[in-house]
Amino acid sequence: MPSYDVIIIGAGPGGYVLAIRAAQLGLKVACIEGRETLGGTCLNVGCIPSKALLHASHMYHEAEHNFAAMGLVGKTPSVDFTKMQEYKSGVVEQNTKGIDFLFKKNKVDRIKGWARITGKGEVTVGDKVLQAANIVIATGSTPASLKGVEVDEKIVVSSTGALALPKVPKTLVVIGAGVIGLEMGSVYRRLGSEVTVIEYLDQITPGMDGEICKTFQRSLKKQGFSFILGAAVQKVETRKTKAIVTYQNRKSGEETQLDADVVLVATGRVPFTDGLGLDEIGVKRNARGQIETDGWKTSVEGIWAIGDVIQGPMLAHKAEDEGVAVAECIAGQKGHVNYGIIPGVIYTTPEIASVGMTEEQLKEQGRAYKVGKFSFMGNARAKAVFQGEGFVKILADAKTDRILGCHLMGPSAGELIHEICVAMEFGAAAEDIARTCHAHPTFSEAVREAALACGLGAIHA
Repeated sequence: MPSYDVIIIGAGPGGYVLAIRAAQLGLKVACIEGRETLGGTCLNVGCIPSKALLHASHMYHEAEHNFAAMGLVGKTPSVDFTKMQEYKSGVVEQNTKGIDFLFKKNKVDRIKGWARITGKGEVTVGDKVLQAANIVIATGSTPASLKGVEVDEKIVVSSTGALALPKVPKTLVVIGAGVIGLEMGSVYRRLGSEVTVIEYLDQITPGMDGEICKTFQRSLKKQGFSFILGAAVQKVETRKTKAIVTYQNRKSGEETQLDADVVLVATGRVPFTDGLGLDEIGVKRNARGQIETDGWKTSVEGIWAIGDVIQGPMLAHKAEDEGVAVAECIAGQKGHVNYGIIPGVIYTTPEIASVGMTEEQLKEQGRAYKVGKFSFMGNARAKAVFQGEGFVKILADAKTDRILGCHLMGPSAGELIHEICVAMEFGAAAEDIARTCHAHPTFSEAVREAALACGLGAIHA
């Protein structure tokens, strides 16, 4: 019977990173994955393929709307969606093969199949029984279902189906105004779809800074999005080539129907723990189906859990950090994750990024704070590339000037946010950012200007 120091169930971002770090720390490691390829949802049918389509559709948008203004004159490209899908699949393949290489390089045993924990330190895969001193559950999440809506991945699709449509739909209804819905909506809007987003709440991107939410929604409306907020979807009926969405206004109770070629159900994700045998071995879960943990340890000795199956934001980089931390804990070190400094990014154009506290949270706490803002219209580089829309907003403690949060909407926001993450990790003040020289011309100058605005004021505002 094969024996290991640690067996990881799931080879998504959390699982494969944990496997590699554990192997680097000298542990004997096996990673079990049911998919044919490594990388989990993120790499196969999530983060990476969606970013490939976002990039391709953005390039098409640039050619259609901005090339001529830059003196790049010629016929606007047409969309070969089959070729675009091939490009997306190629990106995924390169990355999954990369993880295969890293497993071999670090001597991680990759085991193909669906795992079940069948006893203390025991995992069964098919007819094979494995033993390990430590078992880590890193099985990720799956799209949440919606009552009255049956996903067939043809007309009514989850995020997985939305990434693999055979053609660009003329009309697309997105149920849910969160990250996934808005990113996929952006792809198809740029490629020519009429996109309508239906959201149960009264704002898009729930939980994000309120000012960012409102500005972001205005931007998406200018791009052609239609929004129906405060509406509860009652049912979706499919016909041969279309769907009929029935939704109800939460305030008036009035019901309305909407036709669509494709309906994307993007109402969030839920932990995936099917078939693991958790109830039989006594692993406790909460009402949301998340595995309860204390320092990533479950209620059963020797079993750990990370990523989307436990509490916290369902983000690949959060799972990766937890994977490293658990590997270090198993190796006798002190693993650590700072949950207050986990950035979030929406990869639309303009991009949205945030870290730390929002104004709404600070007000709720009754904490005294100050705000430093700077518009990208004051940033020379942003205007040069037709991306002057949006702003940087830094929140700092009113007395100490310590940075409490940052919210960006603009070019490369997903890259710019990390300057603030590092600053917050070291307890920096807004003045520390303001007094740090930033290269000119760069988008990052807008971050410095926002930090300056926390003090005497920005220079270029």
